[in-house]
Amino acid sequence: MTDCGLRPIKAPFIALGPSGVAVRDRLKGLTSEDEKVLTRVGAHLGSLASKDLKARCRDGLEHDSDAWAVRKRALTPQSSARWAGTITKASHDQWALARRCQLAHIRSLETDVGMVRHRLSLPVGDKGSKRAPGGYRSRQEWHAKRRRLSILEDRLEQARADHQAGVVHVVRGGKQLARNRHNLSDAGLTGTEWRERWEAQRWFLQADGESGKRYGNETIRITPEGQVSIKLPTPLAGPANAKHGRYVLTARVQFPHRSGEWTDRVEADRAVAYRIQ
Repeated sequence: MTDCGLRPIKAPFIALGPSGVAVRDRLKGLTSEDEKVLTRVGAHLGSLASKDLKARCRDGLEHDSDAWAVRKRALTPQSSARWAGTITKASHDQWALARRCQLAHIRSLETDVGMVRHRLSLPVGDKGSKRAPGGYRSRQEWHAKRRRLSILEDRLEQARADHQAGVVHVVRGGKQLARNRHNLSDAGLTGTEWRERWEAQRWFLQADGESGKRYGNETIRITPEGQVSIKLPTPLAGPANAKHGRYVLTARVQFPHRSGEWTDRVEADRAVAYRIQ
């Protein structure tokens, strides 16, 4: 065979799959006491999470590791060291996500402003080309877009100022649900239903995994048999029904989807994060 000057083809290989997966299941068979404990813990930690997020947003660009440590120390007596660590990390992640979304919003506004400016600069009725749009179809549309440009420029200026100052706008529970409070009929909710949903969305019942800890999580623990236990915050340790201030739920969970992968991680004491909603 003649040498064509081509590079040799390397042997095929299998690329590694994603390192993280999300598996969902329902907590069925909860007793009234289980629901009471989950509600109290979720509401208590949710209140702490709201205050901590407010503190993180207030720090803005001035936030550093020392400020993070101060926030965690303030939360520890009202929860625990692990709960405090999870809450402060969640606040930091939420602020960072809002920051990225803010930058994406600025880029979108810049694109819109540039497009409107371009079309306003063209003669009315200009057809443009395949690569660039033409002018607006009528003088009436041109004037409407001119007013629209002023609105977009104001929004862009405000967004840039917020981004430069490190100001983000975050709503725990979701902006959409917050807006629904003013349009309950359109959302198909009563005031009581909205309040219940709002409070539930603002609960905080999640814990990051820890490698080397029993079953991969010291705060919310699920055994291979599906037993769920929670490390109660210090002020709410009264209902504990297990050692070390833990509460074991009556309900059991099963993960039929990808259960083998979850079991392998749990039995190997690899980090497993949980969220109860």
